[in-house]
Amino acid sequence: MPEVHLDLRAARQHLVEVQMSLPCPGRILRFALPAWTPGSYLIRDYVRTMEGLEVRHQGRILPVQRLAPAQWAVPLEASAPRAGDPIEIHYRILATELSVRTCHLSDEHGFLALSGVVVQVEGERWNPHLLRLSLPPVWEPFVALPRQDEGHWLARDFDQLIDTPIEAGPHPCHSFTVAGVPHRWVGWGGDLPLDDPQWLADVEQVCLACCRLMGQERPAAPQYLFVLHLLEQGYGGLEHDHASVLQYGHRALAQPEGRRKLLQLVAHEYLHQWNVRRLRPAELTPIDYDRATVVSSLWFAEGVTSYVDQLLPLAAGLGSEADLLQDLGADLSRYRLTPGRHRQSLRESSQEAWVKLYRQDAYSIDNQISYYLKGSVLALVLDLHLRRHGSWLGAVLQYLWRRHGHLDRGYQDDDLLAAFVDHAEDLSTLLPFWLNSTDDPDIETYLADVGLHMVPELAGEWFTGLQVESAAAGTLLLKQVLRDGPAEAAGLQVGDELLAYERQRLKREDDLNQLLRFSAASPAAPVAEVLYVRQGRVRQAHLVTEPPRVKRWSLEEDPQASEEQRQRRRRWLSLQP
Repeated sequence: MPEVHLDLRAARQHLVEVQMSLPCPGRILRFALPAWTPGSYLIRDYVRTMEGLEVRHQGRILPVQRLAPAQWAVPLEASAPRAGDPIEIHYRILATELSVRTCHLSDEHGFLALSGVVVQVEGERWNPHLLRLSLPPVWEPFVALPRQDEGHWLARDFDQLIDTPIEAGPHPCHSFTVAGVPHRWVGWGGDLPLDDPQWLADVEQVCLACCRLMGQERPAAPQYLFVLHLLEQGYGGLEHDHASVLQYGHRALAQPEGRRKLLQLVAHEYLHQWNVRRLRPAELTPIDYDRATVVSSLWFAEGVTSYVDQLLPLAAGLGSEADLLQDLGADLSRYRLTPGRHRQSLRESSQEAWVKLYRQDAYSIDNQISYYLKGSVLALVLDLHLRRHGSWLGAVLQYLWRRHGHLDRGYQDDDLLAAFVDHAEDLSTLLPFWLNSTDDPDIETYLADVGLHMVPELAGEWFTGLQVESAAAGTLLLKQVLRDGPAEAAGLQVGDELLAYERQRLKREDDLNQLLRFSAASPAAPVAEVLYVRQGRVRQAHLVTEPPRVKRWSLEEDPQASEEQRQRRRRWLSLQP
């Protein structure tokens, strides 16, 4: 059995000392460090943080051959080790990147995403792995694995080991239960349950709402660990079989909607213990840690989860319908204001996750749409469509859980389609069209079923198709130029420095906004002379602006809505069939 020892005592150097001990496999030892972590679809090349690799036998260093940037081999025939002899793999990991999918070690805490720490040894993947930790004084370990009498932890195989996030430090830890299942809440950067005594009770209710949505009396995990990093600013989460790691900002939490948004993040990652972790796409069964795997159903794994995470707090008896409509409206608005939805289908968004979603640039808004965002919009449409047929989205989730997740059997695209068609036959043609088309679903018609409609709000400035940002020393840079917009037509590019608009000097964003202020009395959109700098040269362009466009949409109740529509809306928003 491989034994992994992680030493975090060099915290101020941000170095994790790693030692893996295992029996000699025979003629050759091969091992590799994963390139990515499940739940975050980007090749991260964790090997860039590795240093000092050595393989030892009885204190003697053995020659190591590099087969690829993150793959190695050690020929053993000429090195004297016999099969079964102990072999040790030593190296260090530089842990300086603070996110939910990387490693961060300082004198305040340690967080390890083990995909970026532990090598996979050929022939050992499905064998148990023993984990040991060495920590600075007064630090406590928080690990979502069964603990042994000796103070170690045992993973049933390599997959379970690297799916286990590790948090360590002198942190407060709060225990609570969900349907009798033990849960822990650990925080770094603040003690939220201490500051907010109602917090854990509300988290419990959200967790129970997740169980009800899946038609289960208890959580899928036999124990569960929440890890929260409270930072100055930040937002994110990563799901695991028995844990969630969350990042959230102090400033965001202090906002009126901050607590509600954090509960939605809790709901999102907690629901993933079913949808995506156990109810898993077949392409990820098993996971290939060395290369990107195209998964065309990420719209379901993440989009459906993103949709219901907003509804789950209200289903748990927390928040208000008005707050929920505000949140749903914000997503619908963001979707409608993303031109890339007309250039990338939802299926393409899922398939291209590895090369687009996690690599945003100034042009991304024009050529792509997030499968989180459009997936959540489609989930809303599907939920309301299913309700027209006497069903609902929760029934589809439960159907898939019984036939795939509960049996630990990965699903194919056809399985998803069959599940939806089983609850509404016309989805046999509608769902493939929505997934493969760049046309919008008829959102307004479905919203009308529940007495709602989208209301536009126009911007107060002439439309230019550009966005600016203030830079150092009073300069104004172009950070976005929309495709087919006035700025692009004028020849402006991302990175240009704007100097003047109609001979008025520009130093701040508001300088430009004031000059673009819309006047209904103007007979036509103005044509402006723009001075800008590119590659050190001052240039001139003529910008032909357009009338103001919609700057946001809000989701509002139709004053003519019937009582039947309002009742239907209440059932929908509270996740009732």
